[in-house]
Amino acid sequence: MIKSAPKFMNPSTRSNSNVTFKYFCLLVSGFCLLVISATTFATPGAWRRQQTPSLAWLHAVFFLDQNRGWVAGSRGTLFSTTDSGMTWQKQPQPTPDSIRDIYFSNEENGWLVCERNIYDLRSNDEPRAYLLKTEDGGQHWSRVNMRGANVDARLTRAIFSGGGRGWAFGEGGAVFTTNDSGANWIRLQAPTRYLLLGGSFVDENSVWLVGAGSTILQTSDGGQTWHHSRLPDAANVRFNSTSFVNARLGWAVGSGGMIYRTVNGGRSWQPQVSGVSDDLLDVKFLDAIEGWAVGAEGTVLHTSDGGNHWTSERSGTPHALERIFFSDRMHGWAVGFGGTIIAYGRAEAPRLAR
Repeated sequence: MIKSAPKFMNPSTRSNSNVTFKYFCLLVSGFCLLVISATTFATPGAWRRQQTPSLAWLHAVFFLDQNRGWVAGSRGTLFSTTDSGMTWQKQPQPTPDSIRDIYFSNEENGWLVCERNIYDLRSNDEPRAYLLKTEDGGQHWSRVNMRGANVDARLTRAIFSGGGRGWAFGEGGAVFTTNDSGANWIRLQAPTRYLLLGGSFVDENSVWLVGAGSTILQTSDGGQTWHHSRLPDAANVRFNSTSFVNARLGWAVGSGGMIYRTVNGGRSWQPQVSGVSDDLLDVKFLDAIEGWAVGAEGTVLHTSDGGNHWTSERSGTPHALERIFFSDRMHGWAVGFGGTIIAYGRAEAPRLAR
């Protein structure tokens, strides 16, 4: 049998095949780069429920950094974490009363805003609200003297600046301030009798306070004089929280999913569309464009364009979320009813090797 000579691909065919193979490799490489880019640079975060050591109603959360934080709530509930909330440790109970707010200036020095149940008061001379301070990281707490306190006033929150300026406020327009990191407090005269619920610092002497009756107050001189913003189209809004990123740009959120923004230091406020009707209880803007809001029914809202558009995020809980806190852009927490703690994590994009 005569065997046929082996067939060889002619040069032109071989050349076309090589070109096709090279194009195929380029396409595969391009696709892989797109996948890598999507997973490396598009690093969306997610809210996840953390294991909660209590079913108490949590009213407050504060973190010094992405690892060290505290949550506090009803019946003196106080827990701390050193691992971003992966585990929470019960702290010695500082009070049997409800803790409305918490703040730490460092690992050792912190404050609690406490509220007594009106039915537990044994006489009309007992204060309904008071502050506690710690100097050993929460192992021991002592009562803070607040001169001029109205024994019937309920304090809802306290905010502090890095320079030692602090403000505590609440029922009946009660406002107190300190210049020495809470060692001494004095009462100020605020131009409202409405309940004050939220506040935000601009600098040491400039602060915004919001509350019921569409109340929005601002002072630039440490509380000597106040400017009262008027919102005629929002007469029935109960503002629960506010967040300012500079002297001109800020937001206020409240009942019925209402969100208002000012871009001119409070001279005027414009409503924004939240897309929800649930009460919004807290808001935090990380910069001029990215912000978060939380509220009733486990509501979590996010914006990345200054509030022009808000989107709902999955929170993993039906419970009301009362307070939100971000230690940085990548790490956040929200707390609320039923011992609820949810944590936000967004992995930082790794740098590509050159």
